[in-house]
Amino acid sequence: MRTIVNMLHDAAARFPQRAYATKKGDSGWIEYSYSLVDEQSDYVCAALAQNNVKNQSAFGLLAEGRPEWVIAEMGVIKHRSVSVPLSIKLAPEEIAFRLTHSEAVGIIASSNTLDNICRSFEFMEGDLPVLYYLDEIDQRLEKYIEKFDWKEGENFYCWSTLIDLGKKALSENPSVVEDIEKTIREDDTINICYTSGTTGNPKGIMLTHLNYWTNSHDAVELFILPDEVFETLVVLPVDHAFAHTVGIYTSMLRGITLHFVDARGSNAAIIRNFPKNLVEVNPYYLMTVPSISGNFMKKMKQGVLAKGKFINGIFERGLEAGIKRNGDGFHRPSAWVRFKTFIPYKIASMLVFPSLRKVFGSRMLYCVGGGALLEARQQHFFAAIGTPVYQGYGLTEAAPIISSNSPSKYKFGTSGVIAPSVECRIMKSDTEEAEVLERGEIAIKGDNVMKGYFKNPAATKEVLKKIDGETWLFTGDLGYMDEDGFLVVTGRAKALLIAKDGEKYSPEEIEEVIINNTDIVNQILVYNDHRAYTSALVTLQEDRVAALIREEGLDTPEKAYERIMEILRSYEEEAKKSIPLQWMPSTFAILEKPFSEADKLVNSTMKVVRYKVIEFYEKRIDEMYGHKNHDTLNIEAVKNLFFND
Repeated sequence: MRTIVNMLHDAAARFPQRAYATKKGDSGWIEYSYSLVDEQSDYVCAALAQNNVKNQSAFGLLAEGRPEWVIAEMGVIKHRSVSVPLSIKLAPEEIAFRLTHSEAVGIIASSNTLDNICRSFEFMEGDLPVLYYLDEIDQRLEKYIEKFDWKEGENFYCWSTLIDLGKKALSENPSVVEDIEKTIREDDTINICYTSGTTGNPKGIMLTHLNYWTNSHDAVELFILPDEVFETLVVLPVDHAFAHTVGIYTSMLRGITLHFVDARGSNAAIIRNFPKNLVEVNPYYLMTVPSISGNFMKKMKQGVLAKGKFINGIFERGLEAGIKRNGDGFHRPSAWVRFKTFIPYKIASMLVFPSLRKVFGSRMLYCVGGGALLEARQQHFFAAIGTPVYQGYGLTEAAPIISSNSPSKYKFGTSGVIAPSVECRIMKSDTEEAEVLERGEIAIKGDNVMKGYFKNPAATKEVLKKIDGETWLFTGDLGYMDEDGFLVVTGRAKALLIAKDGEKYSPEEIEEVIINNTDIVNQILVYNDHRAYTSALVTLQEDRVAALIREEGLDTPEKAYERIMEILRSYEEEAKKSIPLQWMPSTFAILEKPFSEADKLVNSTMKVVRYKVIEFYEKRIDEMYGHKNHDTLNIEAVKNLFFND
């Protein structure tokens, strides 16, 4: 049976004493072996059964990465129930929506997340979910015990109480867990993972044993992972599909040890302790996202620059030489190029690059990038210094891996080769497939594709479509297959804003707030594609602005531009009530003509075609990010629109 439960049992049999997960304690790193995780997750399952919790019940899971997170989820899955992994970044009302929508009967939380959980209860009606506390009774929990008049064993369970209850239940009925596991099926939903869509209306992605079993085996095959001792430090949130599958589930297949970054005290401690834990753990590989690897790259360059011109010169020449020697990773440069670059690369490899790599420890082989697209600039940099970052592509609906670069086959600027079990097509329409190098929507088929969206058949129907009688997942992402068989992801057909750390947000809500709270905007497209901040393309209500210029006596383009920007930013006060600050546009590009059907930027119903607008104004978008002439271009647009009679 291809299930996550059987994967854990097999791992416990093959690697019984090998550490599966660790956490930092006062006296050092505390190890939880594969056999211990298997055993303690039995206790969680038995405790739920003892309390007559129905199978296929949902349990929210909101905590930082730690061994108890893994044990709790595996206990829920063994019980033939469903875990609902939740982001530690969610606001209380967002937590409440997910718990209510998933019909959760329990919420598994830690001391770090307890406050937000309890605040979320204010937004919920009816019976509150039972709290399963991954810690012991502390001051944080005592406050809410008093506030809500909670009783342990009824309204909440601390971790030791839950484990003891499970031990007792198993001693009285030794076959209780085994009997439940016999009822498990490959197509049972084991996770409902919520998208980061518009606030209040995310979709719950139903993923099964088979989805994860397939994707985990694909990961092992893509990276040819060994059975030897292999360790990683987990800094990414484990509710995220990438860390969830590639970390927690795939590790079972090769006995990989997961060290979780020290988060004691608060989730903010994760960022503070990450560099120190990295040196302590000395991992073999690291799961990362562009914001983390980008920060490493920035600090490395700053560190070298601080050592003076001589060392920095060696570094710069060596880096340039290394990039040339690597080519695109798949096609190596000529012997002549390699000969010309040998000396500067060799000198930097001896004098500078080793000290840069020490930030990762002494055993680091590579990083795996997921969650957001990694720019080629970072890929070239890390490959040149000897710690490559292999970029992959996926989405939660695919559990999540669709393709990846790997040590055995990679090409910079691409998202790698398609996973072994996945079939991929680039579709120009619902029925017409694109040729090699021709762009279209990425569609996939395989056992990793989700069951559907929970309680949302309409949304499911939009993405799970039939091609030649078979069901395919239309990803909403645009891309093409290159001549070497690598997938290149170029954008989104249904664009979500995506920040540098991979967090996503719907642009429509922001655009609506801006239009509704300013009277000079004609059209607007809010943009963020792995950038440090959000921007917007704007066309103006020309008659309204012209009248404003006359009424207020704005006699120069500069004065008019200043007033236009003041009005554009006036939406912010209202937006703060519903939109997180990071998604509010920091800069605007004023365009001289509206998006039109003639330019193919709007469709026949006058709806803006986002990816075409982004392509059309690619240069102008780039100029909003760090270019000194951005304001000059805006002033020029205002001049051409309103001052050239």
